[in-house]
Amino acid sequence: MAWQGLMAEFLQVPAVTRAYTAACVLTTAAVQLELLSPFQLYFNPHLVFRKFQVWRLVTNFLFFGPLGFSFFFNMLFVYPAPFRYCRMLEEGSFRGRTADFVFMFLFGGVLMTLLGLLGSLFFLGQALTVMLVYVWSRRNPQVRVNFFGLLTFQAPFLPWALMGFSLLLGNSILVDLLGNKGTFAPFSS
Repeated sequence: MAWQGLMAEFLQVPAVTRAYTAACVLTTAAVQLELLSPFQLYFNPHLVFRKFQVWRLVTNFLFFGPLGFSFFFNMLFVYPAPFRYCRMLEEGSFRGRTADFVFMFLFGGVLMTLLGLLGSLFFLGQALTVMLVYVWSRRNPQVRVNFFGLLTFQAPFLPWALMGFSLLLGNSILVDLLGNKGTFAPFSS
C-alpha cells in the first residue's frame, strides 16, 4: 500500500524532475549494489574524447556519492516534495516550457563541464543542484526561506547559505561556486 502511494506521488512530479531524480537514485543504487563503480561514472576528458566513453558526460551529474548524509542532503534539493527547487522551477517558472527547462539543464551541464575541466572536478551533480537552487532563488526574490529552522532570509541568499553550510561540513566550496552566480544569469530572470 505504501509503495503504491509513493509511486502515485512520484508520477505526479513533472517529467524532467522525475527523470533526473530517478536517474540519480538508480545510479546511486547501482553503485551501492556494486553493479557499477564510481570509476565508471566520473568525468575524465581523456576517456571521453580518446576512448569515446561519452556516457561520462552525463553520469558525472547523476552520482552524488555513496548513500549517506551528503547524498540525502543533495537529494533534498532534487527529489520532488513541497519545497523542492527543481520541482518548483519546473512547475512554476518553466510551467508549460519543458523544452526551456531541459535547455537550462543542458546549458548548465555544458558550462559546468567546461569549468569543471579547469578545476579538475570529476562529479558535478552537486553543482547542478546548486544551479537549480540559484535559478529558483533569483526567480523568487521575495520568498522567505527558513534554513533548517535556524535562520530565515530572502531566497536570493539561499545559495550562499548553502555554500556556508558546505564549508562548515568541511567540503570544498569550488562546486558551490561553480553552480552559483553569473554562469546561469540568463535563466535567473
